[in-house]
Amino acid sequence: MIARRRLDQRLKLQHFRCIEAIAASGSLLKASAALGLTQPALSKALREAESIVGKPLFQRHSRGVRLTDAGYAARESAARVFAELRRLDETLDGLDRPGRGALALGVLPVAASGVLPGALTRLKAAEPGLRVRLEQGRTEDLLPLLAAGEIDLVVGRLYEPAVPDAFSRENLWTEPMSILARAGHPIFAGGLIDAAALRPFDFVLPTITQRVGQEIERLMADMGLDAHGAFRSSSYGFIREMLLGGDSVAVMPRLMMVGDLLRGALRLAPLPVAAPERLAGLIRRRDAALSPPATMFVEALRGYVGELAARGLA
Repeated sequence: MIARRRLDQRLKLQHFRCIEAIAASGSLLKASAALGLTQPALSKALREAESIVGKPLFQRHSRGVRLTDAGYAARESAARVFAELRRLDETLDGLDRPGRGALALGVLPVAASGVLPGALTRLKAAEPGLRVRLEQGRTEDLLPLLAAGEIDLVVGRLYEPAVPDAFSRENLWTEPMSILARAGHPIFAGGLIDAAALRPFDFVLPTITQRVGQEIERLMADMGLDAHGAFRSSSYGFIREMLLGGDSVAVMPRLMMVGDLLRGALRLAPLPVAAPERLAGLIRRRDAALSPPATMFVEALRGYVGELAARGLA
C-alpha cells in the first residue's frame, strides 16, 4: 500500500513559491534573491518540499538546477494554485464592487480582430465596470493557461484535438475564407468573380498564423491563382489600408474585417472553389463552472454572432 502524503495538509504556499522561483530562474542563488530569502533558507524550504512530496524536485548540474518529472508536476500544480488565488482575489474584488468583476479571455488572432470587439462592446454596455484581460496567442499556447485557470475561456477557431483532452468545444459561428475588396472595386462591377477577374489585381494575404497562411495558399492554388507575388503581412492595419486605399484584393477569413463589412467600406464575395467551413467558438474547461462575468460574455458573444448571421456574415 502506498502511504498517503497528505499534501493538502503539509504543503504550504511558501513551498510552491520556492518551487516556482527555482524553476523560473534555474538557480537557487537567483531564486533566493528574487524571493528575498537567504540561500540557506531557500534550500531548507526546498528540502522540506521534497521530503513532503517524497521525490526529488530538481536535479543539480554544473550550471544550476533543472526540474525532475516530479518537479514538473509540482510546478504545474503551483501555477494552478496561484492562478486560482489570483482569480479569487478578482472575484472578491468584484463582490466589494458589484458589477465590476473580472474576465480573462484567451483569443486566437482572427477572433481578436473579428468578432471579439463587437462582443466586448455589447458586454461593456451591459456591465460597464467589468474588467477584461486578453491573452492573444495560438491554441497550443492558450490551452495550458486555460487548464491552469489563468483564463476563463478561449475564443476563436476550433481545431479538433489530436487526442481527447479536458476541454469542451462549442461551435458558435464559422469563419469562411472569402474574397474581400473595397466597396467600389472593379471586380464587383461585373458578374462572376473568378480567377480571370482576379488576376489583374494585386493580392494582400494575411500571415497571422501558419495554419491560416497554408490554407490560403491551398485555396489560391485551387483557384489557379499565383500567390508568389502577393503582399503578405501579419498586420491587420496594413492589410486594411491596402484594401481600402487601392485596388488590392484579399483572400482571408471574412470576419477578420467584420467591422468594415458592417460599415460598408469593404465587400466580400464567396470563393469560386469549395472551401472548408472553418468552425469557431468557445473552448472551456470541463471540470470548472463559468464565473458570472464569463457567463455574461458568452451571452454577449452569442447575441453578437446572431446579429452577424442575420446580416449574412456568419
